[in-house]
Amino acid sequence: MANIKSAEKQNRKMIKHRTRNRAAMASLRTAVKSARTAVDSKAANANDLVKKAVSIIDSAVTKGILKRQTASRYVSRLAARGRA
Repeated sequence: MANIKSAEKQNRKMIKHRTRNRAAMASLRTAVKSARTAVDSKAANANDLVKKAVSIIDSAVTKGILKRQTASRYVSRLAARGRA
C-alpha cells in the first residue's frame, strides 16, 4: 500500500495504463486471429483483414504497447501465411 502522495498517483496512472494496454492488446490479438483464419480459409476479404491487422500492429508499436521487432515478426508471419 502506497503511503507517499507521488506513489499513490503513480498507482492511479499504472491502473489507467494497464487498462488501456490490455484493451489494445485484446483488439490486436482479435484482429490477428481473424486475419489468420481468413487467410487459412482463403476467404475473399482476407487481404482487407490482413491490412487491418497490420495497421493495428503498427499503431500498437507507436503507442509503445509492442516492441518494434515483435510487431515486425507478427507482420512477417502474416505475410508469409498469405503467400503460402
